[in-house]
Amino acid sequence: MSQSPALDILIAAPRGFCAGVDRAIKIVELALERHGPPVYVRHEIVHNKFVVDRLRGLGAVFVETLDDVPDNRPVVFSAHGVPKSVPSAAEARGLDYLDATCPLVSKVHRQAERMIENGRHILFIGHEGHPEVIGTFGQVPEGHMTLVETEEDARSVAVADPDCLGFLTQTTLSVDDTDAIIAVLKERFPAIQGPKGEDICYATSNRQAAVKEIAPLVDKMLVIGAPNSSNSRRLAELSERLGTPAVLIGRAADIDWDWFGTPASVGITAGASAPEILVREVVESLGDRFAVTEREVAHVEENMTFKLPRTLVA
Repeated sequence: MSQSPALDILIAAPRGFCAGVDRAIKIVELALERHGPPVYVRHEIVHNKFVVDRLRGLGAVFVETLDDVPDNRPVVFSAHGVPKSVPSAAEARGLDYLDATCPLVSKVHRQAERMIENGRHILFIGHEGHPEVIGTFGQVPEGHMTLVETEEDARSVAVADPDCLGFLTQTTLSVDDTDAIIAVLKERFPAIQGPKGEDICYATSNRQAAVKEIAPLVDKMLVIGAPNSSNSRRLAELSERLGTPAVLIGRAADIDWDWFGTPASVGITAGASAPEILVREVVESLGDRFAVTEREVAHVEENMTFKLPRTLVA
């Protein structure tokens, strides 16, 4: 009987759920407990099929517009945030709504409002079409914010008043790419003003930093997360930039074993909306094919929590 090849597994810490994701999921769960199913959720509560399917099994109904929400049923807004027009429309219909927007995204919304109040045009660094970007643009009057996606955009963007500019960023971007874009904007527009703190959320930054520690130590990298999860995609891209082949997978069944081959070592991480059960599933799947040893490589310990809406915990 042939012996299974040895495989050293390095598991990134932190990984998986962040405080904003954890809060959003609990809001849906508590709403189901309080109101009974169905509870409607505008857009995926977080970008993870496993999470969405589990909540759907509990009675959550996911829709893309308020038009799909019947009268007299509660609706939850996703962690990514929504334009101001959405809660206004819900109020106009008399819908009972719960806002599960991540507090760090809400902070960006407030920063955008203050910049507009101060007469600044905003250059917003983010990815076109992402729900967080749509939600943030929807906080300010049309025409007061311009999207900047790349360094090339930063070099070419035209502004009416270079002395009255501000910049903000999506919370789930590549830290390195965003720093480079901001550097170009500051060089072109010395008077531009940004947030005092970092807009890219602590969880995104920490997960990218953990990948930077692990990638040079392994032959391959598995990133657990959804293809529409911005922060998960950035983790795979970062590993590739560091020279370690990486692939984004939803769960263990998605592993392409021909691509995986027989490496001596592999790193595993998970995006901020991927639950730990999927990490263990991947490790177990590797254990079916290899003689595995596993160890956690810790970057920092996270202990952030966000309060739940008072209406759900009263």
